Amino acid sequence: MEHERILSVYECLCRYTDKSKGIPLKEIKRYIASAGNLKNVSDLTVRRDIERLITMGHDICIDYREHNTAYYRLIKQRLSFNEIRFIVDSVSINKFLSDSQKCKLIRKFEGMCSDAELRRLTGRIPINPENVFSSELMENLEKIHCIIEKSQKINFDYGRFNIQKKMVYYRKSRNIIPVKVIYFSTRFYLKCLDMESHKFRTYRIDRMKNIMGGKTVKHDFPDRTDSDGVVLDMFEPEYFEFVTLHVKRFLMDDMIEWLGSDVNIREDFEDEECIFINARIGISKGFYRWAMKYGSDIEIVSPLSVRDDFSKAIKKISKVYE
Repeated sequence: MEHERILSVYECLCRYTDKSKGIPLKEIKRYIASAGNLKNVSDLTVRRDIERLITMGHDICIDYREHNTAYYRLIKQRLSFNEIRFIVDSVSINKFLSDSQKCKLIRKFEGMCSDAELRRLTGRIPINPENVFSSELMENLEKIHCIIEKSQKINFDYGRFNIQKKMVYYRKSRNIIPVKVIYFSTRFYLKCLDMESHKFRTYRIDRMKNIMGGKTVKHDFPDRTDSDGVVLDMFEPEYFEFVTLHVKRFLMDDMIEWLGSDVNIREDFEDEECIFINARIGISKGFYRWAMKYGSDIEIVSPLSVRDDFSKAIKKISKVYE
């Protein structure tokens, strides 16, 4: 009962006060009587609850006005209004949650706002009606995080579309250890270490089902479990190289967003419409596909081995259309 009462006091201060507006003790008592069904609570008890909230680190200010009446204000909540609005907007556009899940989460954050802030929050981004990828995604993530925490191997069925556009799930013996969950290009992936090949493998979490933890293992991962350069898709690159690109100047923003703000950029004094860019990049089919989408606006200058492999890939595509 005591904990419920303190929470009700805190909820009241969150909802009806801010850095400029306070409320008297009688309004706090009225709120906890109606919202928490806690009647006949004395003034002294509520004052002690507020003192406990202050001791817990909550910034509550007390102002004395006419007739020496105390007004209480919660100055700084755990989350600012802008932080709450950002979280609510993020929930609204999230494509992995159903509409009912979004509404339930948003209501919890609305309870952390004052009435004035709640009116401002009504201008949030509308809930995205897009269908979720998988109703089991949240459950899959919870299971995977638990398995990683316990240092277990993992087994699961993995789905692929057949020619009839139906998802077909396959189960096979997997001797793999889950390493970490990665969010990339609007999807969740699980990065695993194959115990037999000692190579990393990547799986889409929304295509997994019947996830089960296996034997607990202790394993020293290879020296590089994180990339030591830019990786342009979800799959582990074969190797990393310092790559020089000759790029049309209008693509500079794209290059910085993809390759990072610390990428090396220099002028092409022979062609004012172009620049040179140098970055350490993971070399894989994914890198070549990334470069191909820019067509003739990007040229791989060096190293020659990467340039030659890219040239072969382009010729292979061209041969299909001969």
